Amino acid sequence: MRYAIFGDIHGNLHALEAVLEAYGSERIDEYLCTGDLVGYGAFPTECLKKVRELCTHVVAGNHDFAVGGKLSLEFFNSYAKAAVQWTRDALSEEEREYLNGLPLTAVRDSDTTIAHATLYDPHAFDYIQTQYDAHLSLQELETTCGFIGHSHIPITFYLKQGTVGWTTEGLIELEGLEAALVNVGSVGQPRDENPLAAYAIFDTTARTVEIKRVDYDIEAAIAAIAAEGLPSILGERLRLGR
Repeated sequence: MRYAIFGDIHGNLHALEAVLEAYGSERIDEYLCTGDLVGYGAFPTECLKKVRELCTHVVAGNHDFAVGGKLSLEFFNSYAKAAVQWTRDALSEEEREYLNGLPLTAVRDSDTTIAHATLYDPHAFDYIQTQYDAHLSLQELETTCGFIGHSHIPITFYLKQGTVGWTTEGLIELEGLEAALVNVGSVGQPRDENPLAAYAIFDTTARTVEIKRVDYDIEAAIAAIAAEGLPSILGERLRLGR
């Protein structure tokens, strides 16, 4: 199997379309999404529609639950709150219900688990930023690989000979690893100082995961955010990949 795995789209249709076009040049058997379809960007309905049409498994991100009304905005900054409130109004009741009904984790097969944040406490939407954080989720992982998002930074934590290591390399060879926890980065709002949209391909036969990047029309995405009256920082940060 060759899985297309991507997430943190955040309503950025221009980035999503570029990623899907890039996937179109690959042999892909199935599409999986690690959540946060909406929030920040100007095209929540359009992004939601594409993900629902393509993906066999989709998990909930914190912005998905916040837009659906299932998660409090208490810990969202003012820009994120404004985006959530705008997105709520932009979506239909059925679309908000769909977001609220998404699972927090999903197991596709013996190789593949997807989640948005952690596996040890997915409801909390904590970040995995250290080897210890990764250790807690790797302990809960029941498949060979777990695929996550949330931090918007592509990084892989892995278990080898009982020790947790990490890499930011784009190609991860799974042979010799006991388990791997792969952050696939962000389609719609990268935060690793690389503005290119990120996406992953998991080849269960070759035993590889590849994180790829693709350019998209950032200026058009920025203009769309401004046109909707959303906070300008949500567009401007796209240029910087932050």
